[in-house]
Amino acid sequence: MHVQQIKMTPNGPEMSRLAIGFWRLMEWNYTPAQIVDFVEQALELGITTTDHASIYGGYQCEKAFGAALRHAPDLRARIQIITKCGIETMCEAKPQNELGHYDTRREVIIETAEKSLQNFGTDFIDLLLIHRPDPLFDADAVSAAFSQLKKDGKVLHFGVSNFAPWQFDLLQSRLDFPLITNQVEISPLEFNVMHDGTLDQCQQHRIVPQAWSPFARGGLFTGTEAQAQRVRAECEKIAQEIGATGIDQVAIAWLLKHPAKIQPVLGSGKISRIKSAANACSLELNQQQWFRIWVASKGHGVP
Repeated sequence: MHVQQIKMTPNGPEMSRLAIGFWRLMEWNYTPAQIVDFVEQALELGITTTDHASIYGGYQCEKAFGAALRHAPDLRARIQIITKCGIETMCEAKPQNELGHYDTRREVIIETAEKSLQNFGTDFIDLLLIHRPDPLFDADAVSAAFSQLKKDGKVLHFGVSNFAPWQFDLLQSRLDFPLITNQVEISPLEFNVMHDGTLDQCQQHRIVPQAWSPFARGGLFTGTEAQAQRVRAECEKIAQEIGATGIDQVAIAWLLKHPAKIQPVLGSGKISRIKSAANACSLELNQQQWFRIWVASKGHGVP
C-alpha cells in the first residue's frame, strides 16, 4: 500500500495521509543511521510527514532527528518537518520560567523556531504549530512572530495544536495567510472534537485536522476500563468483517472515514506498526460499522 498525499488546504501544501510522530524518539535508542533507515522505509510507504516539538524528549528529539538528517543530507528534501513551540518545561532550567509554563510571546516563538532550525540543521520548517493554548495568549504578538518567520523564509506554513474553535478563529483573525491545521487528540476512545465544533470548523475552512494519539496512548489495546473493553471488542468484530489484520487498522480506518479528512499522527518507532497503518488506508468502514464504534465508546446509542 502506498499512502497518498493530501492538500492541507485547497491552495496549501501537500503532506502524506499519515504522519509519523517522533515524540518518543529518545526511547527508541536509535542511532542516526537507524533513524535514517526508519524514515527511508516510511518513505517507501509514501509517508513523508514527520511530527516533532521543541520539548519532546527533554529538548533532545529535534537534535537526534537533526543528527540523522546530517547523516543523510538528501533526506531533508523528501520529507516535511512539523514542529511545535509555546511550552517550556522545568528541565530547560530557565530562571524566567521555573514553573514550566506556556510562553507564546513574540520573541520566544521566534527564538524557539530558530533553535529548532539549528537542531534540525535545516534552513526552513515546513509547518510550525503553537503547541497548546496559552492563557496569556496575545493574538497580535503571535501573529507578529508568525509573519516575521514567514517573511524571513524560516517557516513556510503555520497552524495550532489543541485549540478550541474560538481560539483558532482569534489567531486567524490577525493573520493575512491561512492556518493550515489544528492538531488535536482524536481516537475511538476520545473524540470530543467531533462534537465541540473543532472538526466542523476544519470542514468549514477546508483544512486538514491532525490526530495525535490515534490509539488513545495505547488504551485501545491495553485499557482495562469498561469503555476500552467495549471498543476493543467491537473493533475486533469489525476487523474480521473488513479483513483487517488487527484493531489498529480498524481505528485508523475509523478516523480516515471522517469527512474532515483527518491526518493520523502515528507514534510508533516500529516499521511493522507503520506498515500496518499504511495498509489501513485501503480499508473502509460502512456507516453502521463506524457508528458501532461510536456507540461502543459512548456506552449508549445515538441521541
